Amino acid sequence: MMKITFRRATLVLSLAATASCNSLLAVDNPGRVTADALSDPALAPILEAAALQSAQCAFMQFAATTGMLSGEYLSSNGFVDNHIWEWRGIVEIKQAPGGCPASRTTTSMGFYTPAQQARFQLEDLSTRLKTFTDAQVPNRQRMLAEMDAYAGYMYVLLAESMCELAFNGGPSVTSAAAFAIADKRFSDAIVTATAINDASLLNMARVGRARTRLNLGNLAGAAADAALVPSGYTRIAEFSEVDVRRENRFYNLTVRANYLSVGPDYRGLTVNGVADPRVRVTNLNRVGLDNVTPMWQQQKFSGSGAAPLTIASYAEAQLILAEASTGQAAIDAINRVRALSSIAPMAMPAAGTDVNALVIEERRRQLFSEGQRFGDMLRKKIAFPSSGVNRKGQSYSTMTCIPLPDVETRNNVNFKS
Repeated sequence: MMKITFRRATLVLSLAATASCNSLLAVDNPGRVTADALSDPALAPILEAAALQSAQCAFMQFAATTGMLSGEYLSSNGFVDNHIWEWRGIVEIKQAPGGCPASRTTTSMGFYTPAQQARFQLEDLSTRLKTFTDAQVPNRQRMLAEMDAYAGYMYVLLAESMCELAFNGGPSVTSAAAFAIADKRFSDAIVTATAINDASLLNMARVGRARTRLNLGNLAGAAADAALVPSGYTRIAEFSEVDVRRENRFYNLTVRANYLSVGPDYRGLTVNGVADPRVRVTNLNRVGLDNVTPMWQQQKFSGSGAAPLTIASYAEAQLILAEASTGQAAIDAINRVRALSSIAPMAMPAAGTDVNALVIEERRRQLFSEGQRFGDMLRKKIAFPSSGVNRKGQSYSTMTCIPLPDVETRNNVNFKS
């Protein structure tokens, strides 16, 4: 498991919001700096820490928000800015681009702003690093690989979830076009990480590119990348209780505040009659703060608000390989993942069985609360609740992918009529 300690970095950017989440780098805080000072190579480690902090906030916001959209979680509180994500209120969601929470009791969700801010910061630093030399910036090549790998993921998160996109005030961009950019970022990261022999960044980029190519329908390319990821590999987003803004939000939402309850489709899951250890939940035998939602608490992030969130892993790589394969090869990949949790292997199913459906079910369980299910539902056209009302009497909308938020369409000249 990749884990590096860090200290908080703070800086002022003229075109991107101040980073307020978590980082993988140990750096000292030089205080507030002006935008024109950012071209000083000595500040590269500070810019790096800030960009990574923003990225890790974006990963968490994405996982928590899409967890509600996909039914992994239900809103068990009475706050409007939270429960709109369960019943997919189109107008309300367009007004909720999201941000890094400033307190443990924050209920608002959304990931568009954090992901876009992180993407900008990562690419901005990459551009600056290319004007410096290795002598001016220690570890410059590693930083370049890191910026490309994390930027690739920001494009993936946005492309998997949004109906359309726009970058840096530009015109509408399709998901396919955004995935193509992600593919290029990951490819560049792979080249650089290979050259400097950084296995963690190399495999992060391999998993990211495999995920990207799966979304693009390039199964051969996805399988080729996924097959290279070694057993035991995990890349995480780190969190800390040093500052509330750097805490694991799932822990705060589900343990400290009981604002979210695990959805019905993730309660009591078994394999061959035995509880599935990949989706560990506890029935609290009471209702939530809304006085109607049964409280089922996730146990994936337990102990403290410092619990990490998986970004990329061998398990995900094997499930990508399974989806990109057929027959026994797909089942073998599933069983390599099952073995990680000491789950009995799956037998080769009878002729005519939809093996792909088996893979998607394994993904649903293995990748629970990691921000993967919403993309799978859109990619595989899995139905969302689209009629009737939930237990609170709220009507589900027909929204599937997420429309651009008002903050984009009202401020981007390309979307003004």
